[in-house]
Parts: sequence; structure tokens; C-alpha cells
Amino acid sequence: MRVRQDNRRRAAVRARPLAALLLLVSLAALAQTPSSTYPVPPELWDRPRTARAVLEQDNVKHAVAAALQKPDTQIVIHHAAGQEPLLQAEELRSWLAALAIDSRRVVLRSDVPTGMAIEIAP
Repeated sequence: MRVRQDNRRRAAVRARPLAALLLLVSLAALAQTPSSTYPVPPELWDRPRTARAVLEQDNVKHAVAAALQKPDTQIVIHHAAGQEPLLQAEELRSWLAALAIDSRRVVLRSDVPTGMAIEIAP
């Protein structure tokens, strides 16, 4: 009985990324935002990040949905110079990879003025 419960729990955990991907694919049809750059709110970095916290960011959802519509394009994460903005951009790249975006498609650019929010451009 215990083994069966453990297997169900493992299956549920494995299904979460797939559910997140399906949500993002469904949002791809709705992502008709005129902006080509999506700022990431600085508040995201004020608390521990989880997949849910990242997915709750509308601009991240829109950027990922737009990227899923154009699978042959690169995604650019624009960040400010410095160690902390670079670490945040690298973490965001990791989260995008966890959300089904091939990390080889994601490019980091240090071209945002100091103090400005990170931006994603699909």
C-alpha cells in the first residue's frame, strides 16, 4: 500500500512540469502583446524562487509563450552590469530551461543601465 502511494506521489511530481508546459503552450495563443521586451519585476528576486513564483510573473509567461511560437529564434535576457544582475539573469535562464525552453536558445546581454529591471526579449 505504501509503495503504491509513493508511486502516485512521484507520478504527480513528474506531471507538474508537463502541466506547466501545457499552460504555457495554451498561453502562446493568447500572447499577442505588442511589446517585444518583457521586464521582469524586481520583486521576484526579493523572495525564494519556485517554478510557481516564476510562472506567476505575467511578463515571464508572455515571453515564454512568444518564444514557444517561434522555436527557431533566440531569447535574449537583458541585464545590467555587475555580479548580482548577472546571477539573476543566469538563474532566469535556468528557470526558462525548466519551463521547456532550450538553454542554448537563451543569450545573456549586459546592456541595461544599472538599476534597471532585467528584460526578456523573445
